Amino acid sequence: MEDLTKKKLDLYGGVWGGLVPLMVLIVGLVWLSVAERGGTKPFWACAWMALVAGLFFAKNKHEYCQAAMRGIGDSTGIVIITAWLFAGVFGKLMVGGGLVKGLLWLGMTTGAQGGLFTLVVFIAAMLFALGTGTSTGTCIALTPVLYPAGYFLGADPALLATAILSGAAFGDNLAPISDTTIVSAYTQGATMSDVVRSRFPLAIAAATIAGTIFLVFGGGGTVQSLPQVQAQMNPTGAFMLIALLVVVVSALKGRHIIESLIYGNITAAIIGVSIGNMTLADIFHVPAERGLSTGIIQNGINSVVGAAFFAILILAVTQILVESGIMENILVFAEKFMIGTVRQAELSIIGVTILASIPISANAPAELLVGPSLVKPIGKRFKLAPARRANLMDCAVCTVFFILPWHIVVAGWYAAVISSSEAFGISAPPITAALCNPYSWALFAVLMFSAITGWNRAYEENEEGDDTDMDNVQSVSEAA
Repeated sequence: MEDLTKKKLDLYGGVWGGLVPLMVLIVGLVWLSVAERGGTKPFWACAWMALVAGLFFAKNKHEYCQAAMRGIGDSTGIVIITAWLFAGVFGKLMVGGGLVKGLLWLGMTTGAQGGLFTLVVFIAAMLFALGTGTSTGTCIALTPVLYPAGYFLGADPALLATAILSGAAFGDNLAPISDTTIVSAYTQGATMSDVVRSRFPLAIAAATIAGTIFLVFGGGGTVQSLPQVQAQMNPTGAFMLIALLVVVVSALKGRHIIESLIYGNITAAIIGVSIGNMTLADIFHVPAERGLSTGIIQNGINSVVGAAFFAILILAVTQILVESGIMENILVFAEKFMIGTVRQAELSIIGVTILASIPISANAPAELLVGPSLVKPIGKRFKLAPARRANLMDCAVCTVFFILPWHIVVAGWYAAVISSSEAFGISAPPITAALCNPYSWALFAVLMFSAITGWNRAYEENEEGDDTDMDNVQSVSEAA
């Protein structure tokens, strides 16, 4: 995004005129979300109407259109969308290679029961979400097999169900192929290696707290046999985790995320075909009829089309907000009356991200909305490292998002819980169980601890974030 201090657009009504696109966008997103009809494709119309409404408040219509085009053509958006395309295919390859059945085999062969099996379910969901980069997909894929299995192995229904949701949140928070990880990294100008490496202590600390809760309180049911689930086990699917390892290692070595994803895609395809869980024709073939899918590659790309187009529209709206001076005014107000120290800056980043994610039923769009326009300038004002800004935003967006029932992933998770419970004639917890999601609350606690104490904080000049840096930042703030 361009420098926030450059005001290019003049609008009728001044600041209030500049708020029109934002308000139209937010009202539309909230309306669809509360009606439980939210999603990246339904959100297209909201962003389109926001751009149309803003045009009539612009004094120079040509410059307004140019601003929108600058947002659409922003290099950050191009990287994000390209990465999503390869991440979408990677996720489909992992599923096609039998990762679900492999993780089920890992869980069922441990002999775990009660609270221990609930912990195994949490870990399996973590691994699946890390491997596929999709939280909603994790819930939809794993719940039909892991929820009944855990129920019949003596797990507490509410904690068993939220173990899957928590594992999905962990993967969305940390996976280098997750849409939130990609958006948080590239809107802040951070490298994927720095983001994953520095975010790991935050995510694993929260996972440890959540895992302990699942282990201690996740039992209490009656153990029964479940041959239907055992029949779906396939140990070869566990080999697909090698492809995830390839992506993570490549990213940590400093390779571009798109390069890392290409290596992961190739590895996943080779392993999946070698172990016999899919064929080359499954990956790509000439369809029998026009309009049918050509295979996994097309399906993977199609899975991110909604998000990609919404990202384009969001970037256009955001650029208009930036060039109209609205965001600059908000930042000036915040710095003058609310933000005086680096601790307050970090708490503000957490707060504004959570607030943006509450009404919007998808978390990556919330990051796109506040990442370039608010989070980045606030963080840069206090010289926070790009990876630190990305971590604060991504961890914040993975808290409330996995708790509130109108969010896409929670709705998808609960639909899968109800469906699987009806299929096996077992009881299901209420959707309010999501309000007690252990990982999300643990992540929120860890994030607040990090912002207040400075643990894991890093600065642009010194990635270690020592006391000298803190003094320099405080001096800059006081001089302002």
